[in-house]
Amino acid sequence: MKVLDLQCAQQHSFEGWFASENDYQSQLARGLVECPMCADKDVQKMPSAPRLNLGGREAASAANHQSSQQPSAPANAAALASQQNVAVGGLNTAANRQAGISVLEQIAFFKALRQMVANTEDVGDRFADEARAMHYGDMEARSIRGQATPREAIELLQEGIEVLPLPASMKETLQ
Repeated sequence: MKVLDLQCAQQHSFEGWFASENDYQSQLARGLVECPMCADKDVQKMPSAPRLNLGGREAASAANHQSSQQPSAPANAAALASQQNVAVGGLNTAANRQAGISVLEQIAFFKALRQMVANTEDVGDRFADEARAMHYGDMEARSIRGQATPREAIELLQEGIEVLPLPASMKETLQ
């Protein structure tokens, strides 16, 4: 198994798990390697230090004994993703592990957000006005996104108008 440090054109860093260097090159050429944050397929391999397991035979023997005692399911989300030929990583932060959010769940979340962005019209700073007009029937309803101040977002929610605030940095990542 080869673990590579990868980075997309948007500077998102993540890991990719591949059977070999040839497997990585093949998947890259077929457009199967993409950033889990923004789905950018312009991915490049970054320099990384080799990982050497110098623990000796006792560690390997203990790991083999433990794996023989357990079903052959992947030990973690990255292993599962590697079996599914998916490049993952960069999302496996301590905070997310503590919250119980797996890498695959995070990838699914970002894919859903990208789909939302792709299927909405960007109305910019007119968001609050257009959301109100649609809510009160002054304008035909459609899916929109845009910018609103925190105060405008709170007022919309108080009026019963559903909004989903996203940090500006996340919006840029998804577009």
